[in-house]
Amino acid sequence: MSQEPPQDGGDPGQQGSQGWAPRDHSATAPTPDPQHPNGAKDSKGRTKRPKRPKRTGWRRAVPTWRMVLGGVLLLALLLVGGFIAGYQIVDIPAANASATAQSNVYLYADGKTVIARDGEINRENIPLRRIPRTIQHAVLAAEDRDFYSEDAIDVKATLRAGWNTVTGKGRQGGSTITQQYVKNYYLGQEQTVVRKAKEFFISIKLDREQSKDEILEGYLNTSYFGRNAYGIQAASHAYYGKDVEDLGAGEGAYLASLLNAPSSNDVVAHPENKKAILARWDYVLDGMVQHHWLTPDDRDAMTFPVPGKAKPATALSGQRGYIVQAVDHYLAANKILDEKTLATGGYRITTTLQKKKQDALVEAVKDNVLSRTSDERDADRNVRAGGASVDPGTGHVVALYGGVDYTRQFVNNATRRDYQVGSTFKPFVLAAALANGSTTQKDRAITPNTRYDGTNERTVQSATGSTDYSPANEDDVDYGHITVREATDKSVNAVYAQMAQDVGPQEVKDTAIALGIPQDTPDLTASPSIALGPATASVVDMASAYATLADHGRQRPHTLVSEISKNAEELDLPERTTRRAVSREAADTTTSVLRSVVDGGTGTAAQGSGRPAAGKTGTAEEDKAAWFAGYTPDLATVIAVMGQDPETGVQKPLYGALGLARMNGGGAPAETWADYTRAALEGSPVQDFDLEADEGPEEPDPEESGEPDESGAPDDTEEAGGTRKPRDRGDTDAPGTTDSREERRGTRTPDSPSEATRAPDGPRATDPAAAPPHTDGRDRRTDARAPGTHRPGKEPAHPEPVRPGAGPPADPHDKGGQDPQGPTRP
Repeated sequence: MSQEPPQDGGDPGQQGSQGWAPRDHSATAPTPDPQHPNGAKDSKGRTKRPKRPKRTGWRRAVPTWRMVLGGVLLLALLLVGGFIAGYQIVDIPAANASATAQSNVYLYADGKTVIARDGEINRENIPLRRIPRTIQHAVLAAEDRDFYSEDAIDVKATLRAGWNTVTGKGRQGGSTITQQYVKNYYLGQEQTVVRKAKEFFISIKLDREQSKDEILEGYLNTSYFGRNAYGIQAASHAYYGKDVEDLGAGEGAYLASLLNAPSSNDVVAHPENKKAILARWDYVLDGMVQHHWLTPDDRDAMTFPVPGKAKPATALSGQRGYIVQAVDHYLAANKILDEKTLATGGYRITTTLQKKKQDALVEAVKDNVLSRTSDERDADRNVRAGGASVDPGTGHVVALYGGVDYTRQFVNNATRRDYQVGSTFKPFVLAAALANGSTTQKDRAITPNTRYDGTNERTVQSATGSTDYSPANEDDVDYGHITVREATDKSVNAVYAQMAQDVGPQEVKDTAIALGIPQDTPDLTASPSIALGPATASVVDMASAYATLADHGRQRPHTLVSEISKNAEELDLPERTTRRAVSREAADTTTSVLRSVVDGGTGTAAQGSGRPAAGKTGTAEEDKAAWFAGYTPDLATVIAVMGQDPETGVQKPLYGALGLARMNGGGAPAETWADYTRAALEGSPVQDFDLEADEGPEEPDPEESGEPDESGAPDDTEEAGGTRKPRDRGDTDAPGTTDSREERRGTRTPDSPSEATRAPDGPRATDPAAAPPHTDGRDRRTDARAPGTHRPGKEPAHPEPVRPGAGPPADPHDKGGQDPQGPTRP
């Protein structure tokens, strides 16, 4: 029997003594993987993946694509979940209380006495079938042209508005009509993220539960159109005096154009905005043509339908309506409350107006203007009056006169900005010259004693030659060579046009703005004619600027509101920062010159106040307005008498008005100013002007000395020209803190008492330092005259000093206004 092991024949049952063949290690060894570092494979024969290297450095801060994808998916889940949750949680609420707006209460400065309540809500709901399709289309063209085809919300606009609210970038519209209706009827006007979120979900639900017609009907009945009109029917009566069914397409387009800015787009109340209003009206009509709601031929045949006069509620009669209008405009302009939010009502507004002063202003206008009108004179039907009074120490508007009656004359004459201010602008030219150390063409420092050529129609000269601008003086009077003080007393156009050129028209404009004239004032153009007052600042603006001069060059933005609250919660008011507009010396020197206007110039009627006063008269082009702007140390007031046709609204000359051949600022405006100031300050201590003025060196009359130069001025002296140190325009002293006169003037000696007996036209001392001092130790050129010592036409009981430069009484007619291209003769 053979001892050899059996051969492997492939039968498992015959493999070896145990039934198994020996393992062939060489056959079962793994094949090296050439791509694996160790050439290894896993136990199942698959190649093992290499281990991922660890992220180091900046790569650790960069998310992987898995992380980004996961984050996007998570955000999507949150948004979907949030949408579902919000949709389930937020229900359509009942109409809110603001849908029937509460009244706002306006109070005097004492916080107790009521001025007015604007609580008469003007609303009449009507079904959509009563509103003509053309009117519906006009509203759609103005607010939401794709209303019937779009979803309830504009997601992009909503997200943008919400983001701007969160980031503090301001309010932004873009809502659909559905969203606006939800805001008006169910929610409120507040700009918050919560309100926006509610508006989002309610709009979606409302769109599913109500038809587009129902939503449009609700929107047209709840929207605010201005003039206290809520809804399209009330608006139709407020602007055109008829039912909405009787409106034409052009009239409907105008009402639709009111929706984005109701009060500002009222062309009757704001004629200065007519250009923008017409552009909005054209936009609405063009949209109607684009969507085939109006034929191009009908569009081309349309003319703008001017709305009728407003007929406000009798609760706003007298001055109440003007005050409410001015306060509302102030709140909107300063972004405290927009007019739509304010129209929801419930606000308690404490104004800065003082009842005693308010009543005094109304009475003064009545006595000096209204009582002088007669139904028998055609010119008197054009008479309008406006007034405003500002406390220089606070910037508070303490009295306001807007017109004879808000229910009869809707336009507020105190805040309108469409009448030229005339020569009341000239003090800003002088202040600019003094503040900037300006010089004449011959480098002589401009001071109250600087002499200019006052020849009628003298051509203004620049550094490069003639400007071809030759303004005429009032009544074409030639004044010859006179001082700046005398030119101010007599309101000489030729002198002030040249002075504006010497100072620099842009510098004059900048100074006026710094003093308080708004930068966007119409016709405030940097040219030599700026001195003659073609700018159309409001009465309130002018009072604010003159208050800056009264407070020694410190400017405070004026305000009409001291406190506002709703539901006992006080709202924040914007911070009002006091800043220095011009140096004290420049302001005080200007005041010193303006005192001469009252003492012996065109404004002598202002002496009737019985107080030390400074001021300036002014007359607009063609005598369409007459102004007096003046101040005591504690009150700045501006009075204007304007001419306007009561039917057409066109500005009219005041020739023959009040029984006068000519209307000028030294007449009814100055007399009104005097009566008001006397009554308003009755019982308060008389305050003298505390001035730190620099009169400058006296100059000889070149016609007497025989030394005129080609500019009409005497040869320069050693104290003139570039050797004079410019005044500090950047003075930033805190309110109420100034250097003493002794510190500023050094050892300067007061003027000689002999001036007290000198005739007004007599020669002045050329060397004040050589004269003995006054016994009271005060500078007579800046010392205030005791009140009541002199009235026009009466001799004072005791001789009083005459300040240098005070000339004889000026021509009774004052005219400084002109168009931007130059003055015109009366």
